[in-house]
Amino acid sequence: MKMQLNRTISKYLIASTLVFTVWGSAYAQDTGFVVDKIIAKVDNYIVLKSELETAYQAYLTEGNPQSQEARCELFNRLIINKLMVAKAEIDSVLVTDVEVDGNTEQRMAMILQNSGNSPEQLERIYGKTMEQIKVELREQIREQLIAREMTNRITNDITVTPAEIRKFFNKIPNDSLPFYSSDVEVAQIVRVAKVSASQEEEARKKLIDLRERLLRGENFTELAMKNSEDQSAQYNGGELGYVGRGFMVPEFEAQAFKLKIGEYSQPFKSPFGFHVMQLLDRRGNEYNSRHILISAVPSEEDIAQAEKFLDSIRTKIITDKLKFEQIAKDVSDDANTKGLGGFFTDEDGSTRISMRDIDPVVYLNIDTMKVGNISKPLHYRTDDGKEAVRIIYFKTKSAPHVANLKDDWSRIQSAALAEKKDLTLDKWFNKARQDVFINIDPSYKHCKILE
Repeated sequence: MKMQLNRTISKYLIASTLVFTVWGSAYAQDTGFVVDKIIAKVDNYIVLKSELETAYQAYLTEGNPQSQEARCELFNRLIINKLMVAKAEIDSVLVTDVEVDGNTEQRMAMILQNSGNSPEQLERIYGKTMEQIKVELREQIREQLIAREMTNRITNDITVTPAEIRKFFNKIPNDSLPFYSSDVEVAQIVRVAKVSASQEEEARKKLIDLRERLLRGENFTELAMKNSEDQSAQYNGGELGYVGRGFMVPEFEAQAFKLKIGEYSQPFKSPFGFHVMQLLDRRGNEYNSRHILISAVPSEEDIAQAEKFLDSIRTKIITDKLKFEQIAKDVSDDANTKGLGGFFTDEDGSTRISMRDIDPVVYLNIDTMKVGNISKPLHYRTDDGKEAVRIIYFKTKSAPHVANLKDDWSRIQSAALAEKKDLTLDKWFNKARQDVFINIDPSYKHCKILE
């Protein structure tokens, strides 16, 4: 059904439009299509063929079958995004430079990390300087953020009632109902290893030495690229660009407004580690700075202390028959699962997760566990790179089944809501397109976008 395809499409569209500047040219070399061929124009905004094909390849890469319907739906979404940006210009809908710059910096760091290439290698591969890539990427991100803001304005107040959810489900033909593999409910309690004072002092001493080298005249960019643990330093030399108040963590911002221009800070601590900062410029409530980050690493003893803490928690839950969910809310260090009683959720917010979609590391752990059991403390690294320990609660496991309202209410609710939002966006599109000029390449007439 189209609504199910629409839900699948969106994530490939978002991912591909944000990396198109960097990866589009490489894909063009592989496939031979013309990178700069315009296939749609919405006022002053264009959709390139390579932009569509990059999104479509992202769709195929995850095992989806080839589909002209999917390609057309991607094209439709790209045009809607451009229309949103054009309409935002008319309606004075804006996003801040601070938000755009912050997202651009994060995306650049991600591109470098995921590609495995150095900045110099990327420049050679794509025939552009890192600054050129950043400028082009920044404009794409600005458009994406504006489109997101417009989407939120159009769909934010939309909800679905229980009656609408049942109606949505009942109109799906029986032979089209999705089949779900085994679902599991799995929760965790996390203890991030607390870094001892001796380990923190070691990190501080490294920064004191680097600061002294800077004061002696060594090149900041070179020292940052060689020593900083901030991934973005590999392409920006530690320089973070202009940001406003409230964008950085308080500890970092406090230093920026305390230093004189050109001055180096003493080593200071933030949630990310220890920094030495140099203030480059300040204009009103905005500032430009550069820094070197060194993270204090927990020792084996620090990790052992975290294991001991969780082992005692596990014993209390088992022997005193305490609720795992309540203890997770009280003591877990993982912000993503803590408020949910430690439970992992799928993209629809359900605590019932398909075995196919669960984190591979978690899967390997529960594969050897019995339902209802709690694992012993397990050492792992968090998504943001911190050394941590966790205990895992394997609450339930359901049999494979065809979708039904009793077992899959949250999934069906999310699908019904997505369809209602899609229909609202379609109505908005049909009305808003009267306010702008849209021209589509005749070779895409079969997509029937303007019909």
